[in-house]
Amino acid sequence: MPEVSAVVFDVGRVIVQWDMRRLLARVIADPAELEFVFANVVSEQWHFRHDAGEELETLVAERKAEFPQHAAAIDAYATRFNETIPGLVPGTPALIDRLADRGIPLYAITNFAAPFWDAYRPTEPLFRHFRDVVVSGVEKIAKPDPAIYRLAERRFGHPADSMLFIDDNPANIDAARALGWQAHLFGDAQELEADLTARGLI
Repeated sequence: MPEVSAVVFDVGRVIVQWDMRRLLARVIADPAELEFVFANVVSEQWHFRHDAGEELETLVAERKAEFPQHAAAIDAYATRFNETIPGLVPGTPALIDRLADRGIPLYAITNFAAPFWDAYRPTEPLFRHFRDVVVSGVEKIAKPDPAIYRLAERRFGHPADSMLFIDDNPANIDAARALGWQAHLFGDAQELEADLTARGLI
């Protein structure tokens, strides 16, 4: 494979932890109700529509009309999304620091709703290392759509086969590889460190 000229990270569950249940537990006391809401109301599948560019106001209004008894949980999602992010993924920040110290160009492609990204990014200093971040909600294209990777290639200015893409979702990894990217399916920071070391990046 060609030498890696840039490293491209996913954000959720690679750099930052993400757990919708963490927020829902703060507004729903009953465990059975919490699981119902997580599976059917404020679900990850529903949230993905916002990641892909659908407007928050429209999604919230539709959901409240369908589940009026769960309006409090829907409002919490709309206004308190940062509470779904308890912290950074253990070990990943140190690897990002090491890559940055070596001058490796760092980028990200994230499925993240535009207003939520605008609210979250300023709270996390680690993103100072990133030269550019492609955000699905801004572009209204979400992984694993090939178009978001092609957009990233143009924005980042590196050939696909010289970029290493790191993501925890196998579908996103498969899409990147199909377009000629090098890729690492993220399990934990220890495995990623071994891969980065083998490639001579850290």
